[in-house]
Amino acid sequence: MSDQPFIIERVYEVPVPKLWDAISSNEHLKKWYFQISEFKPVVGFEFSFSEGAKGEYKHLCKVTEVIPAKKLTYSWRYEGYPGNSFVSWELSDEGRKTKLKLIHTGLESFKDAGADFAPEKFAEGWNFILGKSLKEYLDSEPAQA
Repeated sequence: MSDQPFIIERVYEVPVPKLWDAISSNEHLKKWYFQISEFKPVVGFEFSFSEGAKGEYKHLCKVTEVIPAKKLTYSWRYEGYPGNSFVSWELSDEGRKTKLKLIHTGLESFKDAGADFAPEKFAEGWNFILGKSLKEYLDSEPAQA
């Protein structure tokens, strides 16, 4: 298994503040991401959520870096499974658009956790989340003043 991080970039037709709110505000996250009971973009804040066909994969995450309107990073691991990884959301202003670069490092640490944790599963998930869920959410939300 490669130790290469999974990286995906997308450009959205929204200003940085709108995309930052979408990825850092629990009110917004619940509309397109995962059902997280509470989320705060504060270093040290811990959150969790369950996913999988039967909700069998409890994600345990902890915010490790916050640069408002620029970067958000948190750890990403699973209760009861080996491995730990990090997800970084990096934003860059492109005029009336915003480029999002998502970097998921440490996927190789899940190599002994089973087929559901294979790199291609993460690629499939992130492509859906960024290419469909987030895009449709941003397109459907009214523009900010």
